[in-house]
Amino acid sequence: MSKYDQECALEFSTLKKRVDKYFVDVTVNCPYQLPYPATFYQGLFGPLSDRMMELFLAAGYRRNGNSLYAMHCRNCSACVPIRLHSKQFKPTRSQKRVWRKNTDVDVSIGLIRPTMEKLALCEKFLRQRYPHEGNTAEAYYSGFFLNKITSTFEIRYKVENRLIGNGIVDIGSNWLNAVYFYFDTDEARRSPGVFNILTMINFCLNKNIDYLYLGYNIDRIPAMNYKKRFNPYFLYENNRWIRGE
Repeated sequence: MSKYDQECALEFSTLKKRVDKYFVDVTVNCPYQLPYPATFYQGLFGPLSDRMMELFLAAGYRRNGNSLYAMHCRNCSACVPIRLHSKQFKPTRSQKRVWRKNTDVDVSIGLIRPTMEKLALCEKFLRQRYPHEGNTAEAYYSGFFLNKITSTFEIRYKVENRLIGNGIVDIGSNWLNAVYFYFDTDEARRSPGVFNILTMINFCLNKNIDYLYLGYNIDRIPAMNYKKRFNPYFLYENNRWIRGE
């Protein structure tokens, strides 16, 4: 365990004692359609300091709207937090090809604004990739993306002024948290998910940010396990970050 992770773990152990009383277990159907109930250990918060958010992320927690959560599923441990260290990242030839393939994409950064164009693209993405009851673009923006906990921005991807992808990202002084990414499924040949992660890595390097949290790796789901193709990656297992490659 690195010195950074040791310091975070020690500081988080003190923080956890203070905030555990705000967390409850919420059991629902698995959002990834695995055949087990999913139990979210979650707490609702107001604005958090940069350091508090950093400690939660370093302890494997995720953000959903104004809630922070970790998975406490009784019969499943498929969801494993994954993190990249931007300055250690080494792109593969395939990832370099994806970067070249998207040189015509205009990338911009700004505050989250749920325009009609974004809502329509998000709705199309959810309908084609995650057609579950209650999965709507408006619900994702109001209950998932927008928040009062931390600083959040979006990365917009356009071709000839047409939106083809949008990433929702939390930011701190030394961390970036990838919250969600939706894209035009007709542009799948561009490998937009890979291009989005490469863009975030590049952003981290430009801003001297060390840690990029990518959410969960789920080995049995292709839409989630491609994150392990970014080397080296780190998985949060048994309360510590373990390097994989």
